Amino acid sequence: MPFIPHTEDEVREMLSTIGVDTIDDLFDEIPAELRVKSLDGIPEGLSEMEITRLMHARAAQDGSPLNFVGAGAYEHHIPAAVWQITTRGEFYTAYTPYQAEASQGSLQLIYEYQTMMTRLTGLDVSNASLYDGASALAEAVLMAVRCNRKSKSKRILMPRTVHPAYRATTHNIVHNQEIELVNVPFNAETGRTDLTELKQYEGQDITALVITQPNFFGVLEEVDELTAWAKQHNIMVIAVVNPVTLALLKPPGEWGDHGVDIVCGEGQPLGAPLSSGGPYFGFMCCQQAHVRQMPGRIVGRTVDADGKPGFVLTLQAREQHIRRSKATSNICTNQGLVVTAATIHMALLGPQGLERVASSCFVNTQQLVQALTKVDGVEPMFSGEIFHECVLRLSKPVGEVLDKLADHGIVGGYRLVDDYADLEGGLLVCATETKTEQDIEHYRRALSDIIQS
Repeated sequence: MPFIPHTEDEVREMLSTIGVDTIDDLFDEIPAELRVKSLDGIPEGLSEMEITRLMHARAAQDGSPLNFVGAGAYEHHIPAAVWQITTRGEFYTAYTPYQAEASQGSLQLIYEYQTMMTRLTGLDVSNASLYDGASALAEAVLMAVRCNRKSKSKRILMPRTVHPAYRATTHNIVHNQEIELVNVPFNAETGRTDLTELKQYEGQDITALVITQPNFFGVLEEVDELTAWAKQHNIMVIAVVNPVTLALLKPPGEWGDHGVDIVCGEGQPLGAPLSSGGPYFGFMCCQQAHVRQMPGRIVGRTVDADGKPGFVLTLQAREQHIRRSKATSNICTNQGLVVTAATIHMALLGPQGLERVASSCFVNTQQLVQALTKVDGVEPMFSGEIFHECVLRLSKPVGEVLDKLADHGIVGGYRLVDDYADLEGGLLVCATETKTEQDIEHYRRALSDIIQS
């Protein structure tokens, strides 16, 4: 809140109304020995002018480099209207819409968001969002364990092609619940999950298989074959997808013969800026048969006593509303403001606009790979088809190359050896619709100078 209008007289009047003399009296229930006596580590307060200058200086530290990093966080063009509308007071200060009669605008927006996500993913139901893509995958794993009652093993096949941060987050959340994440290797030539690696699990009790499309390397997985294999062996399928790519790629609801059971992912590409590492929001959709095990809550459309349409929260089996042992989630934060931006973003672009964005990303990445692989000492690491990211193999140490690219004002990509010890020399690069031919040529020249030096 940029401005608090209450005068000292008004504050005293409010305190008098509730029967206390000072604001400190509101906290008299806290024992004296538990109260902090001083805040030595916190500097003195600054004026509005000083704090504004400080924050501008810190924001400027990021600079404005030419960005060729993807790896789960993507730089897309965001129409000016998206956040102009999102930051209107009606949305900007809105709390969780528990009181339906006072929250029809927020509820309708979330309902529209859910409708858009189900159409993108090809599944029946969407929740009202989760914390981020990584925790959404963890929740999907927990949901699969609840849904697949025929399976008693709590074993989840987790390909190494899934985002390493997603795998780490999922492990942190589920491993103390006796859920085992089984690593599935990728084919060193193609960069995709190899169906032959799954043959060893046939006949075993497996709860779910995770399929990511495109995978962390930007490679397109053989989703139909993987889904069909899982269904053939009574294994649930969890899809992890980039929502922008679904404007062109087959939706998870159509993978194989019957589609996946659950789909989740990161919604940041839909109207959220990179903004020094946030904000993010997770999305989740599922088949109708699994809806009562979906975490979070759903906004439903109904009619009132007079037959007028309205919107309400439904199926919100959170720990606040139900016995803890029956709750489906206790981290189902609704990233409402970012969902608002995503809904407005998708509405402004429409199906054709989103398709043009996805097509531009695909074309630009193809051009980027063609340009960079003309440099001696640079070649594709995998042969699998890619979407808008690609792994290149460099003849020089990747960290050294990235440092020198930074001197040219270029954030050159993501160093894979930090997460994949077997991919020394691997550099993950990305080009979204924001990149031009001049940008790509600037990168090529800089990389050529560095590799040849």
